[in-house]
Amino acid sequence: MCKSASIARQALKHGLKAKSQFTVTPGSEQIRATMERDGLSEPLRAIGGVVLANACGPCIGQWNRQDVKKGEANTIITSYNRNFTGRNDANPATHAFVASPEIVTALALAGNLAFNPETDSLTAPDGHQFKLKSPYGDELPEKGFDPGQDTYQAPPTDCSSLSVEIDPSSQRLALLSPFDKWDGQDLIDMPILIKVKGKCTTDHISAAGPWLKYRGHLDNLSNNLLIGAVNADNDKMNWVKNQLSGVYAEVPQVARDYKAQGVPWVVVAGENYGEGSSREHAALEPRHLGGRAVIVISFARIHETNLKKQGILPLIFSDQQDYQKVHPDDRLSLVDLAHLAPGKPVRCVMKHSDGTSEEISLLHTLNEPQIEWFIAGSALNRMAELASQ
Repeated sequence: MCKSASIARQALKHGLKAKSQFTVTPGSEQIRATMERDGLSEPLRAIGGVVLANACGPCIGQWNRQDVKKGEANTIITSYNRNFTGRNDANPATHAFVASPEIVTALALAGNLAFNPETDSLTAPDGHQFKLKSPYGDELPEKGFDPGQDTYQAPPTDCSSLSVEIDPSSQRLALLSPFDKWDGQDLIDMPILIKVKGKCTTDHISAAGPWLKYRGHLDNLSNNLLIGAVNADNDKMNWVKNQLSGVYAEVPQVARDYKAQGVPWVVVAGENYGEGSSREHAALEPRHLGGRAVIVISFARIHETNLKKQGILPLIFSDQQDYQKVHPDDRLSLVDLAHLAPGKPVRCVMKHSDGTSEEISLLHTLNEPQIEWFIAGSALNRMAELASQ
């Protein structure tokens, strides 16, 4: 931010303002307050910048963008840490490039993606040209961070008589119900909801952007489950075969049908499944819609833990080539779960549509407490059990 403000001050000396929409996201109250105290926000506003609220903002898709229509090709430059398709503005036609804050500021002043701040000149309103000097600024605030306004509201010391009342007709808030406990039986003949092809981040599993208005309503939010994942069966997104009816439909719709018929299901995917943000909804949604296991070549660490907390078995192919053996219309059985133990592989029987079957071995990183989460149905269920003892 210091270096961005340095560039903004240089532009102001020449009367130049940003030639494109320019937004600044503090990210936290501490950063906002420190920026205001140290005079960083003022020059950024002066060149036409809009300082947004202390929140994720466009980084996670909370951007009510008005300057382009959805589907219209365009380019944005951000210093956010992610640029998946549709991440910032929910527009799949937006090309998002990631750069440092000072480069973003310089390009906003130039209004041209081809601008090279090391060699090119900017033109001031009066016609004279000038070059930007190398930006400067403190790596850390000399006066330390300003905590800003203390908005924390402590809960009452005695909550026993309190209840949370939510309008039952609300589409944005709903109380959570505990997930069901494991019934002690093996998971037999589970259909594969989707065999994912290629990269599958938490954005592919639980999209952000306009969906975030439902993050307090798990059932509504679950309508975005895996809609961004590519189906290995047909190379399409959000279009999978319902193995019970034989009809193709959207992923959440098929998952809901399986759940309604009491059929647990499984997801099969490739490498680094669940990379990206630590979005817990990406584990809550499959559990809510009846998923019981996710089998992959490898997991992103945080998402793997999130699945464990919701009572979903995160399993890893002991042989990476076994991913290729799985057919999208297979039925998978996880057997001998009564003896699930740390470090002990899980047996998986794959039943193919031609009547043949084969067994593969699956690894996991579950420890004893995490196995207790699976048995109880979730980490919260287990905490409730322990609290009642």
